[in-house]
Formats: sequence, structure tokens, C-alpha cells
Amino acid sequence: MSIEPPASRVARPPADFLSTKIRDLPPSGIRRFFDMLAEMTDVISLTIGEPDFTTPDPITRAAIDSLEAGQTHYTANGGIFVLREMIVADLAHRYGLHYEPRTELIITVGASEAVDATLRAVCDPGDEVIYHEPSFVAYAPCITLAGGVPVPVATSDANSFRLTAGMLERAITPRTKAIFLGYPNNPTGAVLEPEDLAGIAELVERHDLMVISDEIYERLVYGDHRHVPFSSLRGMRERTAMIGGFSKSYAMTGWRIGWVAAPAPMMAGIAKVHQYGIMCAPTVAQFAAIEALRSGEPFVVEMQAEYNRRRVFMTRRLNEMGLHCFEPKGAFYCFPDISSTGLDDEAFAQELLREEHVAVVPGTAFGPSGAGHVRICYATAYEQIVEALDRIERFVGRRR
Repeated sequence: MSIEPPASRVARPPADFLSTKIRDLPPSGIRRFFDMLAEMTDVISLTIGEPDFTTPDPITRAAIDSLEAGQTHYTANGGIFVLREMIVADLAHRYGLHYEPRTELIITVGASEAVDATLRAVCDPGDEVIYHEPSFVAYAPCITLAGGVPVPVATSDANSFRLTAGMLERAITPRTKAIFLGYPNNPTGAVLEPEDLAGIAELVERHDLMVISDEIYERLVYGDHRHVPFSSLRGMRERTAMIGGFSKSYAMTGWRIGWVAAPAPMMAGIAKVHQYGIMCAPTVAQFAAIEALRSGEPFVVEMQAEYNRRRVFMTRRLNEMGLHCFEPKGAFYCFPDISSTGLDDEAFAQELLREEHVAVVPGTAFGPSGAGHVRICYATAYEQIVEALDRIERFVGRRR
């Protein structure tokens, strides 16, 4: 007796199994340039926001020692308690900020997980989260993935890409839940001045909002600027989730160690997302972070000084070749206006890569308000920067 096969039916395309939210989410605007780079040689890449330094030896050695000692098991969900104590002590020493290490700070898988977990913990469907543009490429997608509604506020080089209370207030509606800040800023290198912070804090209190403050670049500031954490402002600690990490300051991007500090009731919710999604940050990387806080300060100072040397040189050269660039006072990026070449930012980046083998990122990868600009990262060797800027000047000269 033969068994008849079931009636044939048209199979659903694999993409149809994805949620509408994911299907509608655009891919990173940076990824396309990485793909182009993979097919070329003799390219100087000024695209990746990653220190060119390797992790300092004492930090790496501490990680190896932890492995050899058999420290290969889970840690507590919130991270190794000694590490949390050290981060809390560091914040108290440098900023006068005080958190309870058991209930108000957790260790995350990079600052990226801290951003995601915090947004997922606070967003109900339809909650609006205001953020500034240009901004790091993950902010708006993470708001969307958390069920929130991203509300961008455009900044410009007319005021050095600073965000003001007046700009924010025009975007507030009855559905606004939070304001997302990312300063020192990727991609612009902008920072917020004391008057900006004070105005935003007054606005937050008046409208009863919370703030998610990504301060991953807080150790990389230059000139006369001094970083002020948003949660250190009067009345803001109880309204703010502060995000930081080890990637940029200690050249530890691949270790994936970040943290988030927030008042205990808020942290209880963030910790739930972390517990169910991650369990704990990598144990070996946590031991590396402990050593970074113990002995890494001289390396931070040394790297910051070298970034500053590159920053000053790059800003001067860009302006001399007619690409207006305001002075970036944080992170490790320049964000010059390239409109004088007659090209838009996409064409500028593509033609520069094709003709001179120098890779930069179009400003629109960081939101529509980045149009007419490109992001150029100076976290690469000084000699490479000199050569790259010579090539850019040659390219710009042919457009005039």
C-alpha cells in the first residue's frame, strides 16, 4: 500500500519568517564600505572607531593569569564584585559620583549591551525616545528594537554639533519617555558645554523625563574641556542611566566589557534584561578590566596625548585644504564639511576610495543631518594619517 505524498504547497520565503520590525530596519550605513574595502589593496582606512593601539601588556597578562588559575566559570550576573567596586570608586574619585556596587552598577558585554538592555528595560511600546543626530548608528535601531519610537533632533556645525535644551524641547510630546545622549560624540567629536548640560537638566526635570547617557568616550577629551557626567548634575542621578566601558580608553574593544550605572529601582529592571539575555560578561575579560583599573592609567594618559596630537594635525590639514572642520573636543573623529567639493558625502566617500584608496564614512550613515560631511577617524598611526591627508588633498584639488 502506497502512501500518497501531501499536496504540494508554495513554500513561504525565508524572509517572511522575520518580524516586520526587523525587515524594515535598515542595515548599518558603514557596513557597505567595509565590504568595498575587502576587495581593495593599498587602502588607508580611517573608518573604524577602534584604537590602533593593542591592549597594554599588564592587562593582557592579567587575563592570561586568570585563565591559568582556572578562572573559567560564570561570575555573578552583575559581574565580579571587585570590578564593580573599582568602577564605583573610580567614578567617585574622578567625578564625585556615588553608586552602590551591588545594586546600582552591572558589568555588560561592551557599552553596546548596556545601551540595548537599558532601552529594553525602560521602553513600553510607543514610548518616544529623543536622540540627537548625527549619532552612533546603533541608537535609533536599538530604540526601535526595544519597542520605542526614535525621535531625532538635528544638530549642525553651526554650533559645533552641540545639543541645546531649546532644540530638545521642540521635540517633546506627551509620549516622550526619555532623552538619549551620546557625548563626547561619535561621529562628530562634539562635546556638551556646562550651559548645555544645565539647560537639558532643567528641561528633563520640568517634563519629568529620564536620560540614557552613553559616555563611552568620557576619558578622551582634549584642550580645555573637562567631561561632566550628566548624572552628576543636581537632581539628575535619580533620572539617569550612565553607560561606560573599557573599549576606547584602554584599547580593549575586542574584550567587550562595558557597564551601566543607575539608581537601584531602575537598575533592577536593567538587570533583568541582562540576566535573561546574557547571564554575565566574559569572565576573562572582567579580570582584564580589573587590571586596567589597577595599572592602566599611565597608558590611558599616553594614548590620549597621542590622539590629541593626531587631532590637532588632522583638523589643521582639513581646514587648510578647504574642508571646513570645527574643532572636535572629544572621542577620536573629525567631521569635516565636504560640500565645497561639489560632491555629496556618499559620492565623496566612494570616489575618494576608488581614486586615492582612502576610506572615510559618509555623514548620512549617522542620520540625515550628517549630509555634506564625512567621518574621519584619527585612531590610526600618525604616519598613515599624514599619507591619507596628502591623498585627500590631492583628491580635493582635482575637484576645484
